[in-house]
Amino acid sequence: MERQSLTLEDVAREAGVSRATVSRVINGVRNVDPAIRDVVREAIERTGYAPNRAARSLVTRRTETIALVISGAGEESDGTREDGRTGGRDDDGRPGDGVQNAFAARVFADPFFGRVVSGVVGFLRPRSMHPVLMVAESAAARKQVTEFLRQGSADGALVVSTHAEDPLPAQLVAEGLPAVCFARPALPVPISYVDLAHREGGRLAAEHLLARGRRRLATVTGPLDLPAGQERLAGFREALERAGTAYVPMAEGAFTRESGAAAMAGLLAEQPDLDGVFVANDLMAQGVCELLRERGGQVPQEVAVVGFDDSSVALTCRPPLTTVRQPVEEMAAAMAGLLQEHVQGVRTEPTSLIFEPELVVRDST
Repeated sequence: MERQSLTLEDVAREAGVSRATVSRVINGVRNVDPAIRDVVREAIERTGYAPNRAARSLVTRRTETIALVISGAGEESDGTREDGRTGGRDDDGRPGDGVQNAFAARVFADPFFGRVVSGVVGFLRPRSMHPVLMVAESAAARKQVTEFLRQGSADGALVVSTHAEDPLPAQLVAEGLPAVCFARPALPVPISYVDLAHREGGRLAAEHLLARGRRRLATVTGPLDLPAGQERLAGFREALERAGTAYVPMAEGAFTRESGAAAMAGLLAEQPDLDGVFVANDLMAQGVCELLRERGGQVPQEVAVVGFDDSSVALTCRPPLTTVRQPVEEMAAAMAGLLQEHVQGVRTEPTSLIFEPELVVRDST
């Protein structure tokens, strides 16, 4: 039988199940017994059946495409950036390419975002679904995202915000568009999200440094307008308070290598004899280690360093970083799965999925 003439009934007959069951498997409905799902998929492979995506889209009104949106600060309609600074605009009034390119370059210099993409693609590909990457660095770009979704060009959005006051999650909710965020939005919004128990991660870092005999501790935080930055700091402080340490020097960073080095310079000026530091992400921790090395300090002999994320940077850092692992790929896959449930109507209420951190010990402590 020619592949083009194969039908759901042919697959159902090959698998020994009903046509409705085959349809549920193909459309990714979750309430199908895993053993039956495997039987159907094997039958599809044996027969060479290929769903007519255009026809299926007419029936389901779904595109099998998901918008993966990296959203953050940038140019606003009056020419002023959301961080208060002015920036260039094109002649037609839109943000200039330089602003857009600078935002994209800053985002993709952080391995975190590559891990998010990997996790999302890993979930979507086996389901014959595809992501469309969108960068929303301005009000105009956010409007393009909502228009893209409103017109049915994608079934929903996975949103990764880089800015505490990002209005996009609230805009998507107001439009009634399916969306899930990576991390709890800083502004309260009735939207689903996946996140990490960041406070527990800070606690793990503190207890590890104490177990290594370090007592003169400090921390380089992430941006403190973001829940993740606040929670990592709170967990670190609370664990030290329980151990009898009433004050911990801190300096705020921006999740970049350069900001980590600058923050560490400030901490050393305040406490030159510190012997341990918790840094709220691996990129900043790399900057900390570089600064210490430039000043003749030895890691970990003189200063033990703990990072956060367990990204590729943790392995390339000198020395390799002890870090708190955030299972980004698994979280991103769960984010995509949660969005699929919303799109299919399996889940209607805003839902949170919280993952647990894990300490990974390497040479920096």
